[in-house]
Amino acid sequence: MEWKLERTARRRVRTGEEILWEEVMRVLAKDMKQKRGQDSPKVFDAVNPTYSNFKSNFAKRLSAEVPVASSPITTRWRQSQTRDVAAHSFGGEHSTADLPETVLKITPEKETLIPGSYKEPPKTPNKGSFETNSSALHFCKAPHAMDGGKRKTFASKGQKCLNQLLSTQKVAQQVNGKMQLCEQSQCIWKGCSDGVRDEYFHIQRFSDINYSILQPEVKIHLTALRNDYYLNILDWNLQNLVAIALGSSVYIWNGDNHNTIENIDLSVTCNYISSVSWTKEGNCLAVGTSEGEVQLWDVVTKKRQRNMLGHLSVVGALSWNNYILSSGSRLGRVYHHDVRAAQHHVGTLHHKQAVCALKWSPGGRLLSSGCSDGLLTIWPHDPGVNAQGHPLNVIPQPTAVKAMDWCPWQSEILAVGGGMKDGHLHILDINTEQSIQAPSTNSQICSLIWLPKTKEIATGQGSPKNDVTVWSCPALARSRGFFGHRGRVLHLALSPDQTRVFSAAADGTACVWNCC
Repeated sequence: MEWKLERTARRRVRTGEEILWEEVMRVLAKDMKQKRGQDSPKVFDAVNPTYSNFKSNFAKRLSAEVPVASSPITTRWRQSQTRDVAAHSFGGEHSTADLPETVLKITPEKETLIPGSYKEPPKTPNKGSFETNSSALHFCKAPHAMDGGKRKTFASKGQKCLNQLLSTQKVAQQVNGKMQLCEQSQCIWKGCSDGVRDEYFHIQRFSDINYSILQPEVKIHLTALRNDYYLNILDWNLQNLVAIALGSSVYIWNGDNHNTIENIDLSVTCNYISSVSWTKEGNCLAVGTSEGEVQLWDVVTKKRQRNMLGHLSVVGALSWNNYILSSGSRLGRVYHHDVRAAQHHVGTLHHKQAVCALKWSPGGRLLSSGCSDGLLTIWPHDPGVNAQGHPLNVIPQPTAVKAMDWCPWQSEILAVGGGMKDGHLHILDINTEQSIQAPSTNSQICSLIWLPKTKEIATGQGSPKNDVTVWSCPALARSRGFFGHRGRVLHLALSPDQTRVFSAAADGTACVWNCC
């Protein structure tokens, strides 16, 4: 008798979500009965999880598996489970300045993740989180209480709700990329509608500018450009074609007529494109994805030539050396791919943290790699190196090494841009491992390129000025500057005739300006 009273009391306080859960489980049992025979409902009932247990376990799994925004150690199998749910439960993507220190460590023997010093923050309810708002499951939201007469209505909707429940991770919104030329006074783009958005906006705020100011030849508005410090998604080839990744698409922009001629859409296979790199000659473009794939595309025929697997995380850096393509991932692995061979993987280099930058020297003798732990590593030309291979030099830097480039006219000189906590432009001699000069920019250096025609170097900075500075060599004095962006200048690329620079910034603008 007491058991019956207790059961009756329990029925009175059941919520609409619990009733809906029972209907979903009933539909599952019926479906299994039809497909597997009469005994399957018994097996199903043996498990029969309650709605409260399901909700609790699901919330715990979300909080444990969803990575910090732009975390370098998100593996491919974790991304496939969490990237879409994160879009619903944790709001939009956050801008990243520097990666968190030591979230996970990687053993050199194999790609095994070991907990590091990172501590999970307390699980306080946030707006939009699973605990306070079922936004990820908003399609099956039920009233808190319902009478028995409404049970039939929800039973008829059980199958539909179940299908939606199982397909939650496939409904994340993807922003389509777009490139559009700024039409100045006629431009209707947000921020340009007043027609008075000139490049002197920043100059009026700073009184320490005592060098010439460059004006852009072309201004372009970009949609879906990721504000991620650790990606390398811009490159300019010898055919005067610019490749820039916007979301899950690569746009090919013609430097001659300023038209967008093609775009390669990978939205079916990846969340976003994380790196691009042209071959020295020809129209072959290497593309690294958030899923760990390295693809080769012919932009003329718009056909994929091959897909090289192996990485388990975001491929953030690519660099060519003749037929060898080197790719670096956020799990600290650098793979050498021989694109001529069916078995393309011919070598592996190991790092302890995320690979932010890869650059082969102009002669192809040395490979430099920069990591999020602040280590600049110089490797010999040996595509067949194994796990026991040793680097030539390891040069510690104050911050993560992302902005990095070899000097075209001095083979032993390497330029490295300091991050937010450093802000210095380091000109390094790799033989002595010493910095020849290190002028301060007082800001995060997000990108840099050498300008061989004028023997200068250009750096793209972040806050407060968000400018591009041109430094004369060897004195490294500021000679010119460009103030056309209002967000940090994440990417720089040099034209084949070495007279123009393409800059792309976090504010969604790109500019082409004459550096001579």
